[in-house]
Amino acid sequence: MRIATITNWAYGVTLLLTFGSGAAFMASVQADGDERIAVERRSDYIRIADDIELIVERMTDQARLYAMRGEAEHKTAWLRDRDDVGVVDRTVGRLDALGIPRHEYAELLTADRDLDRIEAIERRAIAAVDQGDRAEAQRLLYGPDYLALDAGVDRSLGAFKQALKGRAERDLQRARERADRWDDIARLLLGLTGLLFLAVLYFILSRRVARPLAHMSDVVVRMADRDYDADLPDDRRHDEIGEVTRALRLFRRNSIERERLEQERDEDRRIKDLIARMMHRMQGCDVEAELADVVVCYAPQIFPDLAGHIFVYDHGRGRLATIGRWQDPKLSIADFAPSFCWGLRRGHSHRSNAKGEDICCQHIGDIDGQDCLCVPLMAQGGTVGMLYFEGQDGDGRYAERAIYLDLMSENIGLALANIQLRATLGALATRDPLTGLSNRRHLDEVFNAERALAESQHAPLGCLLVDIDHFKRFNDEFGHDAGDLVMQHVAQVLKGHARERDLACRYGGEEFVLLMPTRDSAAVAERAEEIRQTIRKVSLAYRGRPLPPVTVSIGVAAYPTEADAASLISVADGALLAAKENGRDRVVIAGRTPPGPKHRVRAAS
Repeated sequence: MRIATITNWAYGVTLLLTFGSGAAFMASVQADGDERIAVERRSDYIRIADDIELIVERMTDQARLYAMRGEAEHKTAWLRDRDDVGVVDRTVGRLDALGIPRHEYAELLTADRDLDRIEAIERRAIAAVDQGDRAEAQRLLYGPDYLALDAGVDRSLGAFKQALKGRAERDLQRARERADRWDDIARLLLGLTGLLFLAVLYFILSRRVARPLAHMSDVVVRMADRDYDADLPDDRRHDEIGEVTRALRLFRRNSIERERLEQERDEDRRIKDLIARMMHRMQGCDVEAELADVVVCYAPQIFPDLAGHIFVYDHGRGRLATIGRWQDPKLSIADFAPSFCWGLRRGHSHRSNAKGEDICCQHIGDIDGQDCLCVPLMAQGGTVGMLYFEGQDGDGRYAERAIYLDLMSENIGLALANIQLRATLGALATRDPLTGLSNRRHLDEVFNAERALAESQHAPLGCLLVDIDHFKRFNDEFGHDAGDLVMQHVAQVLKGHARERDLACRYGGEEFVLLMPTRDSAAVAERAEEIRQTIRKVSLAYRGRPLPPVTVSIGVAAYPTEADAASLISVADGALLAAKENGRDRVVIAGRTPPGPKHRVRAAS
């Protein structure tokens, strides 16, 4: 039952009991008033009877004294008492109007009639005394008739008083009983009202309201602190507390759902922010290694529970090789053919796990509870690499992360394709297409940088300038393709002898330059001699026809011993000219006497 209904009923019953108790108290007061009236009325009746007896006694005494003494004062007193009898007669007449019982009133009337007779006898006796006949007066006053009437008055008044006392006692007893009964009823109703009030306080306010409200207050405080594990009261109650409890349960369910949505939104914002930051960093990457460092830095932050690789497709080898890894992936090999991965075969993400939901990729080892995902990196209609993820706790939650995985793979693929495109364009811009060596433009850029570095650090910078001897003969006798073959041979030898920071490039025509930072002229000359001998030892043939031996002339110069940094290549070119003038197929160091004729050759500065 609802608390409001119980409260209304309790309120109504309390009002009824209160009104009933008040009515009972009023009835009790009325009964007390009736009792008091009964007592007063009894006293009045008895006083009337006593007054009659007293008047009769006084009149008898005064009449007798007057008969015996003849003194006028006794007659005057008797006359005064006779007037009082008239008052008594009127009082007795009014008693009849009050509705006293007839038998009591009859006794009183008998006493009144006897009193009239006594008065008549006494009047005669007084008249006899007035006539001087005292003996007659005494005979009348002490005669049997007078005594009989006096005894009758006493008897009638006694019977009246006795009946009056009995009836008064009965009326008084009934009034008292009625007053006590109403008083008991009033007290009972008052007690029931108090009990009902206490019951309402205990059962409704305490048990059904105060306790649940106290519990709910604690629950509300805990829920305000986002502690949604608090136990609510029983919501099966069909009252206001039950409705509030159901409302709180609904609020808690909605709050939990809202908090879950907020957490998902915060997680979504966090991941998208990290992906955006990763995208910004990737835009500044120039080489694949830098891109790999960015992915390795941000991938564990985006997906803390996933390990993985970033693979790049090597078109020359036709294989995928890892360029970065994070959080120690254990299953995938680091280098494999594209056919080993079903994701690359299909061009879509492919999931491999021990549940057997799909076929496992061949580049993944024995799966024991892990959950793996291969995401191809696509750009411009082709595959440029692959992202590999490995769930460390057995469940990668890839389905709910699909949007982030797609966003990552798309942007990483585009960034990787851009880096490769820039590398290709850079190679086209800085490489000689025939020999594969750096071109003149690249040489100028690198030379300026190395020259500035050498000057700032006071480090040596070596340079050798190579020219193919009698190169025109190869073109004229065997064709330009044979000449290209000779230049490619020389280029390969230079490339093979280039170390670390060395730069081999085609300087122009059949001339080549090998720039050697941190090398002095002796080291450069030694390397030049190795190159010269290697080129000479190789026999070339073109279309089945052996080519004449290929020889080169090499000029050597180094900063700061033979030249300043700005004129290093010019000095080496002067040394090359000296080598040609002295018979070719030799190495000449600028400023030194070349082999052959006995004279010194110095390059122009």
